[in-house]
Amino acid sequence: MGDQSTLQIYEQRIFNRLAESDLYKTYQNAFRNATGLPLRLVGVDEQWRLPEHLENQSPFCEKLNLCDSACQACVAINRKLMDDAKAKGPSSCSCFSGMSATAVPITLGSNPVAFLKTGQVFQRTPDENDFNGVLKTLTESGFVPDDVNTLKEAYFQTRTVSPERYQSMVTLLSSFGEQLSRHADDLATAQDGREPEAIAKARKFIHAHLGEALPLPVVSRHAGLSESHFCRVFKEVAGLTLTEYISRCRIAWTKRELLRPAARISDVAFKVGFQSLSQFNRSFARLTGCSPSAYRTERIEKAAS
Repeated sequence: MGDQSTLQIYEQRIFNRLAESDLYKTYQNAFRNATGLPLRLVGVDEQWRLPEHLENQSPFCEKLNLCDSACQACVAINRKLMDDAKAKGPSSCSCFSGMSATAVPITLGSNPVAFLKTGQVFQRTPDENDFNGVLKTLTESGFVPDDVNTLKEAYFQTRTVSPERYQSMVTLLSSFGEQLSRHADDLATAQDGREPEAIAKARKFIHAHLGEALPLPVVSRHAGLSESHFCRVFKEVAGLTLTEYISRCRIAWTKRELLRPAARISDVAFKVGFQSLSQFNRSFARLTGCSPSAYRTERIEKAAS
């Protein structure tokens, strides 16, 4: 339980830094302005409830967001959407009202730490029968609108986007999701200005000697701490053990090296500091969810498409 709690704290820290990053904020504004769709970065366990007056959100969704009972169907379908995105990558679905929603996972290694979410648009212009069916579903769920005409007006004010155009928007979002995942990897291995000087020194030493053996006695001595004290402080600050941190740094380096088609995978493994191919393959699969060769093939194919 302790390790799980530490990992959750660590991933929450990465999520917060992603949400506050200039990269995300710049893309969020550009995506909203270019597509007219809302865009949010949400945590893995966050309930699907939009803040009021979120830019570009559906006026119909905004009204339903004021009522817990009306939102339960949205919560359920969006939870399934995020589960699908965890397992399959970028995923889309339609909610009970006929609107489309999309979730793109942002991963740290192979673990999702956030989702980019958009949607709240129709891909087919709704009609009176569609609204009546939605109203029936809402009534059966216990939601009684104060003014049906106002709710109806909000429903028909919601944007309609053709399936082809919506899929193009999802493609753009998926590409940014990959970029943001790479940024998450960078944040995971970057120095935090608030960390103790000893840990900052240790990180700097690790990155300068990443291709070499980095045993605990050597790193802790360079940090100026005893081994036991260093282990405790490092995990407290970084959210990872020294071994886990070094593995992440090496895998991040590996990903860059694998984009060079002429580089042999075995040569890359030893170049980045792994002592054996079996250790390298296990670490790579654990942190990325695939083998080095599969990762290289996928990245090169995407670059060529």
